[in-house]
Amino acid sequence: MKKKLISFVVPVYNASAYLQECLDSLTKQTYANIEIIMVNDGSTDNSLEILEKNESFDKRIEVV
Repeated sequence: MKKKLISFVVPVYNASAYLQECLDSLTKQTYANIEIIMVNDGSTDNSLEILEKNESFDKRIEVV
């Protein structure tokens, strides 16, 4: 039986204070077949840099 893919879709707007904690929590899930879609909605803080850094380290993360 094929494992189901679970998608996490997270909207991000000026969330730099909490963003790394959120990403750490999602990437530490024990279920391996996941994708993490982070939707940056024009943040004016450094949220996009945090997202792009994490995207480069973990292939399950996609920044939109």
